[in-house]
Amino acid sequence: MKKVIIVGATSGIGRNLAKIMVAKGYKVGVTGRRLNLLEEIKSQNPSQICCKSFDIKNTSTLHQHLTELVSELGGLDILVFSSGTGDLNETLDFELEKNCIDTNVLGFTAIADWAYSFFQEQKSGHFVGISSIGGIRGNRMAPAYSASKAYQINYLEGLRIKTSKSTLPIVITDIRPGFIDTDMAKGDGLFWVVPVEKAAKQIFYAIKHKKKIAYISKRWTLIAALFKILPNKLMEKL
Repeated sequence: MKKVIIVGATSGIGRNLAKIMVAKGYKVGVTGRRLNLLEEIKSQNPSQICCKSFDIKNTSTLHQHLTELVSELGGLDILVFSSGTGDLNETLDFELEKNCIDTNVLGFTAIADWAYSFFQEQKSGHFVGISSIGGIRGNRMAPAYSASKAYQINYLEGLRIKTSKSTLPIVITDIRPGFIDTDMAKGDGLFWVVPVEKAAKQIFYAIKHKKKIAYISKRWTLIAALFKILPNKLMEKL
């Protein structure tokens, strides 16, 4: 039975992905800040689910929490980083920006580094980061969010290049969702909004097939390609 940790599983993508992976026979460790929601998930299948409550912004304690969860699981094959936050912040409220950076940059980096070091010592493993199509270009309404997702995209690419220089079977997957029907989908005029259950199924498929990069849903590949070539003058008018 493969063991997986999903960081950020109390709701949304992480919670639905946990359900799928349990149904597929994985032993799953779920994490998040809200212990009551984690225990609710565990109660549905206590023989296959372990839980550990912690805040990834407290980077000094992450090593201990993850090590304890791995011990409880009896090993680790896959770690999925599904935690994240972001707010529309046209007024540039620094506290909102800081919260986004502390979670999406500092917390993400601490988890990614721990996972890579663990898999390097183990000589195998799979790290999955859920970034966003929003990381491809800047966004006037949520500058810290788009910048933090750009950071994740580039960090995951760096880890993938690092892995390619070794002979170890470590896989790095970058999941780039468009709009998913969760609390993170904010703003008016959203389009191509994907139901969270469908998104989780596609993410599981990408993990199972060890994809390097996967857009959720696949149609967002077109938007990603457009963003990459769109002139700055047109982006400034959006």
